[in-house]
Amino acid sequence: MSDIQVRHVEADKQFVIAVDSEDAGFAGYAERDGHRNFNHTVIDPRFRGQGLSQPLIQQALEATHADGFGVIATCSAVVGFVQKNPEFREYLA
Repeated sequence: MSDIQVRHVEADKQFVIAVDSEDAGFAGYAERDGHRNFNHTVIDPRFRGQGLSQPLIQQALEATHADGFGVIATCSAVVGFVQKNPEFREYLA
C-alpha cells in the first residue's frame, strides 16, 4: 500500500499530495479577504486514476476551514467534490 500525504506549501499557495514521498499533484489557490479561492487542481498523468484528487481536495478544504478561511471554489474538481460531499458546503464563502 502506498503512503499518501498532503502538505500545505504556503509560499506557493497550494496543497501538494505525495505518493511514497513523490509529488503527485496539487490544489492551487489565491488568497484574499479571508478566503481561499481554489482555482486549479492537477494530478500528474503518472498518478491519474488512483483517486488522489479526493483526499487532496478534502484535506485542503479541511485545513483551510481550520485556518479560519472561507472557501471559494472556481476549480471544476473542487466544485465536483463539494457537490458529491455536501458536508463541505458549509465551508463555502
